[in-house]
Amino acid sequence: MLIVVLIGFLLSALLLFTGNFFKEKKLSTLLTILPLGILIYLLSFGQKIAQGEVIYLHYEWIPAFDVSLNFRLDGLSFLFGLLISGIGTLVFFYTSSYLKGHHFLDRFYSYLSMFMAAMLGLVLSDNLITMFIFWELTSITSFFLIGFNNESQSSRKSALVALGITGLGGFFLLAGAVLIGESAGTYSISQILSDPEAVRSGSYFSLICIFMTLAAFTKSAQFPFHFWLPGAMQAPTPVSTYLHSATMVKAGVYLLFRFSPVFEGSHLWHELLLIFGAVTMIYSAYHIIFRIDLKSILAYSTIAALGILVFLIGIGTKMAITAAAVFIVVHALYKASLFLIAGIIDHETGTRDITRLSGLRHKMMPIFITGVIAAAISGGIPPTLGFIGKELIYESTYHFTESVVFLTFLAIFTKILLFYAGFVVGMKPFTGKLPAALSEVHKPDIKMSLPPAIMVILGLVLGIFPGFIEDFISAPITQTFGFTDVEHLKIWHGFSEILVFSMVTILIGTIMYLTLKPNYKLKGFISKLEVISPLQLMNDLNQGFEKISGWWTNLFQNGYLRHYVATCVLFMVISIGYVVVFNFNLDLADQAFHQLTFHEVAIIVIMLGAVIFTVVTRSRLAAVVAMGIVGFSFSLIFLFYGAPDLAMTQFSVDTLTVILFVLVLYKLPKYLKLTKNVLRLEHGILSLTFGTLVSMIILMVLQQPVQKEVSEYYGDNAYLLAKGKNVVNVILVDFRGIDTLIEVSVLTVASLGVFGLIKLRIRSRDKK
Repeated sequence: MLIVVLIGFLLSALLLFTGNFFKEKKLSTLLTILPLGILIYLLSFGQKIAQGEVIYLHYEWIPAFDVSLNFRLDGLSFLFGLLISGIGTLVFFYTSSYLKGHHFLDRFYSYLSMFMAAMLGLVLSDNLITMFIFWELTSITSFFLIGFNNESQSSRKSALVALGITGLGGFFLLAGAVLIGESAGTYSISQILSDPEAVRSGSYFSLICIFMTLAAFTKSAQFPFHFWLPGAMQAPTPVSTYLHSATMVKAGVYLLFRFSPVFEGSHLWHELLLIFGAVTMIYSAYHIIFRIDLKSILAYSTIAALGILVFLIGIGTKMAITAAAVFIVVHALYKASLFLIAGIIDHETGTRDITRLSGLRHKMMPIFITGVIAAAISGGIPPTLGFIGKELIYESTYHFTESVVFLTFLAIFTKILLFYAGFVVGMKPFTGKLPAALSEVHKPDIKMSLPPAIMVILGLVLGIFPGFIEDFISAPITQTFGFTDVEHLKIWHGFSEILVFSMVTILIGTIMYLTLKPNYKLKGFISKLEVISPLQLMNDLNQGFEKISGWWTNLFQNGYLRHYVATCVLFMVISIGYVVVFNFNLDLADQAFHQLTFHEVAIIVIMLGAVIFTVVTRSRLAAVVAMGIVGFSFSLIFLFYGAPDLAMTQFSVDTLTVILFVLVLYKLPKYLKLTKNVLRLEHGILSLTFGTLVSMIILMVLQQPVQKEVSEYYGDNAYLLAKGKNVVNVILVDFRGIDTLIEVSVLTVASLGVFGLIKLRIRSRDKK
């Protein structure tokens, strides 16, 4: 199973070197073999999954941190694995014609392969940390795919927004995973699911619940994080089909599914999912009627469908879990079909504007038939699988224990608008009179028309024979939730209130389709309300953040070195001074001031005089000479205390420094007073404060017991081990040789950088 996950990454790497071969030889269709092979491999486990068996595979990775490449194939991961590989097979096949001749076709397939591998790793992982890694990889690869048309500013912006929102969800997932691991004592998902009480009884339970729901909401575009999904429609149609109808946006739904047994019974968990799921499905379904772009209509209907799934998981009953499992399949089949049909229309006509499309049945009769069937699946018209899925949703809300009427009304309202959306996209462009502007449209390539046809045929067959879905999908999933018996799927349940709800949905949806035509007037109305939309509020927040960041940056990064130095010194004074002042204890009576010699006092007086002169003089050269006197005075102090080597080093360095300063400052213009007296006073006070603080620290250090183990070791072993009598030189060259080498390397790099800046010549037009 590890190979199944990694083979997509291997293909992606291979395309870096062989991509031109596939493009030039027009062999990109052969890449379809990869997802098809994975699909066949997963189907080989179908009988075991139907019998309730769970397949585990274990690979060691970082055992010290309890991070392993463990994989788990059960009913839930089997369903998502089939969607990823099955829809992936059709998308790979479709892309070979849709992007035929594209200059970056190999790059697109590389991104697509990476994404497929990341999604497979996500749904098959049995370790929280590896799941998080694959989760982040889906965000990164989707960023590449959404921004594939990187010459378009809107594509780049949409990719960044999607990465930002889903990346935020990744942060919440990591936080939740760490807290779960802390509570359960393991990162193994199987062990966590086998003993959920360890998480429930932990002190972080509420926090974990919030973090995991936020992670899922950002990934699955729940309100108010939904706005990244419509923007992501800037991506090519195969991306919209694969990421935003069947796979990535359902990663959040998968996360909720997987950890629902852990949070079962938590009022916080169920209320969060019910409330946000309901708001999302109503809000997004309502937006459908104001959209005129085919992919925009599908985007909002996708968000509404994701809201339904979160809503059902929040209900949490056996019927609701069954309904969610079936609706995942239903949504993947009809939504992927409609996306591919929208791509065909765009590819052949050059537009996705629904107000400019009509009569295409005269040119694309097979696509028209496919679109009508896809719309029927979307609207839940018998005998399609969509009809079974719709009735299961109504069963879930109608037989719930709380707010039955309200929840059922929300479900019916949403399904009516999804019915309308399906027929607007799947049927509206093909009916009516063919405009003269579209008279040259021709039938699409078979590689583009076959994938949506296969999916709608599956939607019909599985509706007439729902036993496969029950045996291999819904029953194994409900068993993972602890339900021993299963809900049997049938196309006919007899006359009941649920059938009435279903017929009302079809009737009102049909009336809406016949009477409510998409138009620019409706779009203009909703545009007026965008000032209070989550997207606009997020943009306003982003602009405010940028303004604050600009002010903060200009405050601290204003281009003056003295400002940077003063800021650093002030920070050290505040952070260290508090501790030093309240812990400073110096008994002056114990200090042996009487032992100071005349020579030492004289040197100190000279140093103080030189420092004061350096500060007040208006001559640069005089200031340099005065600073040199300070350095030479230090040399004399070293000499008095028996350190001639240090004295010579200090003397050499100060001599060289004075010479260099004189050479540099000699050519500068006359001394200018560029700072105000107030600022100079502030810097003077800060300097005195910092100097006092350093002096206090030194005095505190001198009062501490002297530890001579290190110095004694160097003194005893300098000659024996390094054959050197100068202990300081031996330490620098031998005992700390690597450290010295690194210091020299840093100085070398810095000098090269300075030399490059000195030689830099910028042209006038580049300075702007």
